[in-house]
This record gives sequence, structure tokens and C-alpha cells, in this order.
Amino acid sequence: MSAVVHIIDDDTEVLAALGRILRIEGLEVVASRCTREFLERYDPDVPGCILLDLSMPEMDGLQTQALLESRGIASPVIFLTGFGDVHSSVRAMKGGAIDFLTKPVEADELIEAVGRGIERDRLLRERSEEQCRNAMRFAALTPREREVLRHVLAGRLNKQIAADLGIVEKTIKVHRSHVMHKLGVRSVVELVQLAERSSTARNE
Repeated sequence: MSAVVHIIDDDTEVLAALGRILRIEGLEVVASRCTREFLERYDPDVPGCILLDLSMPEMDGLQTQALLESRGIASPVIFLTGFGDVHSSVRAMKGGAIDFLTKPVEADELIEAVGRGIERDRLLRERSEEQCRNAMRFAALTPREREVLRHVLAGRLNKQIAADLGIVEKTIKVHRSHVMHKLGVRSVVELVQLAERSSTARNE
């Protein structure tokens, strides 16, 4: 799926100029004159990033950034401003913005920032998809398998787990094998690494 660059700016000339630069690079652009327009057009399933003007009449860039976060919209944000404002840039970056560009922005600088935004979005989506897959794997474990998993992650040996759970060691080996198979790992090291990447495992 092709990435989309959303531009939010109340200045139609700026929208046209930025859109022209990005389209020459083969990028798909959706221009909005305010936050409301953007929200009407935004599709969370489509990858991309957001070019966001700092100063707008209805809702400024920082307010929009806060709104996006409250709605769970994680698309990377690149701020645009017509004047240098250190305080606002600091707030924007603390809010998760990946860049803060001053108008008129050079084409190369814009393209580079957008490229980083799209790449950031790709990595975030890959991470999210991996977490979903891992959550489904952990959800497939039986209650007993989850119990054995907790002990394995704690570094307990099979005989120690058997003693703790009051069952024979052979049964622990079977449960442990099932856990490894369902989670798609071949060693305890891989199992620990998977658990470290999964909030689901940490909550087991």
C-alpha cells in the first residue's frame, strides 16, 4: 500500500506548493485546510505521515498534535511554521514530532523529513503487527502452559517446575514443548527475547 502524506495548513498557496514538491517525488498527497478536514479524510490503515502547520485559526498545530494523540493516531508528525519559535518547537518535539521545519522550506529538506516520517511509520506498523501476532500466539496457550511459561521465564529447571506444580517432570517437558511450538521458538533464549518484546507475556 502506497504511503500518503497529509498536509494540514490553512494557506492554500502553501498546500499547493508543498503538494507539488512531494508529487514530483512520486508521493501521494492529501491536502487539508484545517484539522477537521484532515480527520474526515484520514484512514488509519493507510501508511504515511503528517505535515502540520503550527499556526492555524480554528485549532493550532500543538492542539492538533494533542488531539491526534488522544485519538490514538500515531502517524508521524512534521511541524511547519512561518517563524522561529523555540518554545513551540520544544513542545512539539516533546509531543513526539519528528521534525520542526521553518517556511519557506527547502525542497530537499522537506523531502528528507517526509522520507524519515514515512520510514518511522513503517517501523511503527511493523512493530504493532508483530505485537498482534505475538498476542495471538500467547492467547493460544492453555492455562497450564502459561503457568509453565512463567516458570521457564523465571529460569526454573523442569524438575523444579514439576516440584512447584506438583506434577511429574515428563509432563512439564510436554507442556514446555507445546509452549515452544505454539510460540514459534526453538530455544529458551528465543523464548525470553519474544517475551521481552511482548507485553502479553509480561502480564501472564
